[in-house]
Amino acid sequence: MTIAARARPPADALLGWMEGLADPTRLRLLHALERKELSVLELCEVLALPQSTVSRHLKVLSGQGWLASRRQGTQSLYGFAEALAPGARRLWLLARAESEGWAPVRQDADRLSAVRARRDGAERFFAGAAGAWDKLRSEVYGQGVAREAILALLPASWIVADLGCGTGALAAELAPHVRRVIAVDRSAAMLRAARRRCAAHPNVELHEARLEALPIADGRCDAALLVLVLAYLDDAAPALREATRALAPGGRLVVIDAVRHDDEALRRRMGQARPGFSTEELEGLLAAAGLSDARARALPPEPGAKGPGLVVASAARTARRR
Repeated sequence: MTIAARARPPADALLGWMEGLADPTRLRLLHALERKELSVLELCEVLALPQSTVSRHLKVLSGQGWLASRRQGTQSLYGFAEALAPGARRLWLLARAESEGWAPVRQDADRLSAVRARRDGAERFFAGAAGAWDKLRSEVYGQGVAREAILALLPASWIVADLGCGTGALAAELAPHVRRVIAVDRSAAMLRAARRRCAAHPNVELHEARLEALPIADGRCDAALLVLVLAYLDDAAPALREATRALAPGGRLVVIDAVRHDDEALRRRMGQARPGFSTEELEGLLAAAGLSDARARALPPEPGAKGPGLVVASAARTARRR
């Protein structure tokens, strides 16, 4: 066998490459992807074809080694394979030269230019706006975007207790995302405001009661929240024990309160019984209430806030053993 003969590709490889190029749609795809790495949706726009057609031909070309792909976020990007076999590359150069004058290929190139301009424009915008993006997004969409995304993660089947609900602001935010909210407060005046605020949410129960004696059956709740509440109690332990009792096995308790501070004037102005909590205090109180995996961390004051920072803590009720 001569050296030249040994250098020739096997017949099945050669026929496979020829099969890959023997379709006008696949040739159009290769023309586009040699110029620019693109997503499936971008390719649909460039070729003006449905996604099912584009995906089918991408699968063929990828399987034959013409294309390479990589993940970027939630999408896959396709590009012309760099490590193409020499014989395949020679075939492509011939096919490209014979097909680059086709009207569909020229039209694809025009649409590709529009796609590239739009993508490059978006990249330039975000590169220039990075420093002011948070402010710009808040001005245009408001400050609740991230909060809504987090709330949407809650299982829709959950029952959540809002303990010390006040005027019902948190209960009203939770209501669209969960099966039921059980809101409890000892202040009749606060509950009147909460009833007005939650009137549009029939899945919100409002109860006037002390947190040390909750009107909630054992294990009814999947989660319980105590937001800016514990600092108003002379003794936090009974309220935490009651919250634990109301949790189902595996349910979580979340506490947010003021971090321990020495601003006595602020404490009196806010009507609080104690000047906040340290992370160690909260973790100890949660563990003493019978909860496990207690974790607490301090949060810095928000921009413009005049009070101390906050501390957030969470813990779980131990699941029953099977």
